Amino acid sequence: MRCPVSLTSRGGPSQHLARTGLVRHADPLPQFQSDGSVSPVEREAADHILQEIAAVGCRLETLDSRISELTVASSSIRADIAGFRETVHNLDQRLTIVEDHVEVLPGQEAELRSLRAKVIDLEDRSRRDNIRLFGILEHKEGSDVKTFSKNLLPELTGLEYSPPLEFQRAHRIGPLHKATSDKPRPIIVCFLRHEQARQTILAAKSQGSYSLEGHEIRVVADFS
Repeated sequence: MRCPVSLTSRGGPSQHLARTGLVRHADPLPQFQSDGSVSPVEREAADHILQEIAAVGCRLETLDSRISELTVASSSIRADIAGFRETVHNLDQRLTIVEDHVEVLPGQEAELRSLRAKVIDLEDRSRRDNIRLFGILEHKEGSDVKTFSKNLLPELTGLEYSPPLEFQRAHRIGPLHKATSDKPRPIIVCFLRHEQARQTILAAKSQGSYSLEGHEIRVVADFS
């Protein structure tokens, strides 16, 4: 707001001051008459004083307006601070939850290692009657993998199995489309009797590897 610098506006100085609230309408300022009873210097001084009073009133109005603006801005800042406090509170709660989980993790990790070891042990126990044959060309076994394996193992190991070999199952493992002449799919054989599987593995370990029609054949245990 621009403060007035002159009181020559319509209505005279008394009415202007009344509008600013510094004087009441009921108390008009005396009007100086140009009859020579008041000197020009005194009149000028009085006008100057009235101008200063009006300027002060204008400044007060401006100050009041700025105070209102600051009040609005302060309310907005307080609202922002309240929002920040709520955000910090939520983050603090989440951090507490994370810290609690971190404290629990070491115990869970140890338990997980123990469970994993037990699963591996159970899996190995379930597979201890299995052997794997590597290096046998694709389709060499024909349509009956069990019969092929019964005839092949005594020939490879030199063992005389008694009673005769019996298998729960025997088959190739892995997708056929990935098999090549250089890398045929292995055959897995599950013995009916664990002792015969153990004898076969021991013989294979002592021999190292076998040869079948010029191809190296390896017999290994089916462990994880």
